Amino acid sequence: MSNNSALIGVTKYHGTGNDFIIVDATNRIPNRRAFAKVHCNRDTGVSHDTTDRRGADGVLFLTLKQQRTPIRVEMKLIQPDGSTAAMCGNGARVAAAWAAEREEATKVIVETPAGARRATLSDTTVTIEMGTPAFTPSQVPLATDRDTALINEQVGSLSVTAVNTGVPHAVAMVDDIDSISLNDIAPPIRHASMFPAGVNVTLGELTGAAQFRQRTYERGVESETRSCGTGAVAVGAVARRLGIVETDTPITVRPPGGELRVSVVSDQSATLTGSVEREFQTELSVVTESPTHSKTSSTTQPGSSDSDPDSDSSSGPGSEQNPKSVSDSLQDNVTR
Repeated sequence: MSNNSALIGVTKYHGTGNDFIIVDATNRIPNRRAFAKVHCNRDTGVSHDTTDRRGADGVLFLTLKQQRTPIRVEMKLIQPDGSTAAMCGNGARVAAAWAAEREEATKVIVETPAGARRATLSDTTVTIEMGTPAFTPSQVPLATDRDTALINEQVGSLSVTAVNTGVPHAVAMVDDIDSISLNDIAPPIRHASMFPAGVNVTLGELTGAAQFRQRTYERGVESETRSCGTGAVAVGAVARRLGIVETDTPITVRPPGGELRVSVVSDQSATLTGSVEREFQTELSVVTESPTHSKTSSTTQPGSSDSDPDSDSSSGPGSEQNPKSVSDSLQDNVTR
C-alpha cells in the first residue's frame, strides 16, 4: 500500500457485541471501502490494549445534523467486504448513542438508506424503530419468478422463512441452535438463486415463553457475528408469522453478544432495544488502496467496486441497498 501515513481519529463502539468503527463523516476518507476492508479485518484490523478483539463488523460514517429537533444523524455503513448496508439495527443504535453523547439528547432520528428511524435513549439502553417487516417477494427480494412469500421452505440444508427487516434475512427456527455449524451451512443459502441480492442467514431457537436464542451469518461480513439487530427483529417477525408467539407479544432475543428486546406489532414499526458501549478512541491510517491479500478482499460483492471508492449509495446486485418498494414500505412517518 502507499500513501497511508495520514491518520484519522475514530471511536469504537459495540451494541451487544456487534462492533463498529465510528468515523465523523466530516473527515473525508478518499476510499471508504479500502478503509473498511483493512481496519475491519479480524486478524489484522483495528486493535487496542483494552481488548484482545481485533477488527470490526463494519465502519459507520456519521454526519450529525445539529440544527434539527430532534437532532438527526445520517448513517452510512460500509461492511468488512467493502459493500454498503441499507440498515443495521445495532449500528443504528450505536449511531444514536454517538449523536446523543455529543448533544446531551435522549431522542435522535437516525437517517439510513432504508428510511429515517427514531431512537430513544435511557441510562442503560437505546431503542430504535426498525420499520415494518416485509415478507412479500418483491420486498425481500426473492427471485423475480416467485409470486408468493417464502414461508418455512427448504433452501439448502435449512427450512427458512424470508423477511426483510431493513435487509433481507432467511430465518430458520431450530431445536438445537448450538448443534449447527453456521459458518459452514450458511454460504449456500446466502448465495442461493432464490435471493438475487443475497441474504443474511439467521437461526432462532425458542427457549421459553417469548424467549429466543439467535445466531446470524451476516452478508457483507461473510461470517457469523456476535449480534445482529435486524436478525433479532427477523426472529421476532418470523416467530409471529409462524404462530410461535402470540400476536404483538414482545420477545427477548439472546445472540452470543448479549440480550435484545424486540417488539413486532401489527401495522406498527418494530422496535429493537439493547445496550450500547463505547469501547475506545484511537487513530487509524487513511487507507488509499484496497488490500490485495486481505481476508475480506476476496468476498467483495458485485456492485461494490473500488473504482468508485467514495460513493455511499452503490446499488449493484450484491450491495445492501433495497429496491425502492422496500425503502418505501419501511419508511417511517417522521416529522421533518
